[in-house]
Amino acid sequence: MPSVSTQPISYHEKSSIVVFGASGDLAKRSIFPGLFSLYREGFLKPNTQIIGYARSKLTKEQLISKFQGFLRKPDGAIDDVKEKEFYNMLTYVSGAYDSDEGYEEVRNILETFENNEGVTDPRRLFYFSIPPNVFIPVAQQIKKLLYVPNGGTRVVVEKPFGNDLKTAEILEAELEKLFTEDEMLRMDHFLGKESIQSLIPLRFSNELLSAVWDRKSIKSMYLSFKEPFGTEGRGGYFDPVGMIRDVMQNHLLQVIALITMEKQRSFDSKGIRDAKVNVLKAMTPFDNDNVLVGQYSRSVDGKKPSYLDDETVPKGSKSNTYAFVTFNIDNDRWRGVPIIMGAGKATDEDQIEVRVQFHKDTPFFSQYPQTELVIRTHPDFAVYLDFHGKIPELEKIPPIPDAEAYRVLIKDAIKGDSSKFVGFDELETSWKLFTPLLNHLEGPNGPQPELYPYGSKGPESINKYLEKNSYEVKH
Repeated sequence: MPSVSTQPISYHEKSSIVVFGASGDLAKRSIFPGLFSLYREGFLKPNTQIIGYARSKLTKEQLISKFQGFLRKPDGAIDDVKEKEFYNMLTYVSGAYDSDEGYEEVRNILETFENNEGVTDPRRLFYFSIPPNVFIPVAQQIKKLLYVPNGGTRVVVEKPFGNDLKTAEILEAELEKLFTEDEMLRMDHFLGKESIQSLIPLRFSNELLSAVWDRKSIKSMYLSFKEPFGTEGRGGYFDPVGMIRDVMQNHLLQVIALITMEKQRSFDSKGIRDAKVNVLKAMTPFDNDNVLVGQYSRSVDGKKPSYLDDETVPKGSKSNTYAFVTFNIDNDRWRGVPIIMGAGKATDEDQIEVRVQFHKDTPFFSQYPQTELVIRTHPDFAVYLDFHGKIPELEKIPPIPDAEAYRVLIKDAIKGDSSKFVGFDELETSWKLFTPLLNHLEGPNGPQPELYPYGSKGPESINKYLEKNSYEVKH
């Protein structure tokens, strides 16, 4: 039985942070830059130890050369002095993920550091920037050779957490044998974005929205996620995942939960998680006949390749690079309101936004046909009312800067603040919702994806799909 952890302890000094998968792309672009930002701002102290661990046989200097170009001040400038100090905090160990040798070397480094610092209550944070198939071997080695009890161990796990409901439950059952829920932090980097966190005060601190945020006033919602790039040589990784697993079952479902959940007495981590789980459990199963999937073809000018042109993609793949689904929430607030989610790669925009359409007789909006509330979370944060060409004086709320998500979440992990991390009950509920749909799409009778040109708005059937689900398209 895992040890019961105490109240959260901050790991910002005299602590050790071990990054598994330290030579990978995520560590290079996000994790080490995030740690460096926390050091530059003074949150991480010089007496913090950072250990990179990976299978790649590298020197410390070779590891640094991988991420050095991503270490910058907020204005983009280089900070040579702080960089050198940061490198002095870093050690690199090369080893296998499933054998003792490398972990024993890490243990020696940890214990030497802790003895030199006079640490009597070791604090060790382990960051999993590794493929899911090695989560369990790494977790078992941590428990066997590196674990410390009483709040001294914290494990951060990156998505994907499973491939469907069954694999997620197997993974959780194995990890549950090793760590308590308090010791586990499941990361969805979307929840570290300031623009996403801004949805909570927007949702519950605005009297106008509170008065109209239900089925009596809202006709439909449409969450749109669009990326202007394709898989670009990463198709072999993306193909078994597809757009639904990549962003819809996790990132975008979190957005839907935040904008549809009920107000809680407390907005602490437990209150927010409980509210999200309650609304997720109220979602009814998807209608397999009410789904639209697409896959990008070559651009009209022929300069951009199709998805199937990617040499790493299996020939004839039916994997979706664009998908639309519609949620129905069976509770008093949302019953009968279609909530549409669409997400696609290789489109004409780089944007994430929620569009809320109101009934024509909704108070305040009745004089304006096709009134929409638009909540944009990327590339910047903005909230405005679209009155179909009629612009009121207070059209926009000033944009809120989008904080670098990994820096925010790594800081919270170090502090022991789990409010922006995902509980397993959320993950389990989301997989229960999406797994039957994925089984249908990937089964022998699954639909053939509709082709759309790279750089276009997406499949031609989008408008027809939206209008079928009560979203009025503006022509």
